[in-house]
Amino acid sequence: MDLKIKELKVNLSKKEIVKGIDLAVTSNKFIGLIGPNGSGKSTLLKAVYGVIKPTFGDVFISDKDIKNYNKKSLAKTLGVVSQFNNINFDFKVIDIVLMGRAPYKGLLEQDNKNDYDMALKALSQVGMIDFAQKNFSLLSGGEKQRVILARAITQNPKILILDEPTNHLDIKYQLEVMSIVKNLNICVLAALHDLTLASQFCDELYVLK
Repeated sequence: MDLKIKELKVNLSKKEIVKGIDLAVTSNKFIGLIGPNGSGKSTLLKAVYGVIKPTFGDVFISDKDIKNYNKKSLAKTLGVVSQFNNINFDFKVIDIVLMGRAPYKGLLEQDNKNDYDMALKALSQVGMIDFAQKNFSLLSGGEKQRVILARAITQNPKILILDEPTNHLDIKYQLEVMSIVKNLNICVLAALHDLTLASQFCDELYVLK
């Protein structure tokens, strides 16, 4: 499975933020986006996963226009870890991670043992297994970031979009998170601010100016 972005432009408040981007994330590649603040990295990612509508251009997953995916099919294919994870209700950590299984559920269908096993495995991968029954709202920024990554892993996507995934993390967890993502062996497109991490883990880098 691959992700292709063709001639993507995004204007916000009549200002061109993303300027005709072409890039491809081929099977099992980790592609990094680097550039200064304000270069459009986050805006580009939001256009890819549908939060912002592009002014021009297209996004394809395995040659199928992303606009032709329904929400459930897209959620099975594309996982997202964004910079800001404001959740308005006070859920347990395990319940946040189990939300990653929602695309595979029918209306009112309950989580089963396999779902819980996947969620607990993901929490263990990101070093948050001991926090499974904690309230999400009480976690630090870095802990929340790792829980959201666990949710994305539990979603079992074919493509993962990451917006500054190492924000709020100390160096130990920065390295662990990047290693976890690398070892998923899926298509990854990530906006990164740390050039050392980017060069260490990414197969290719795109520079936005």
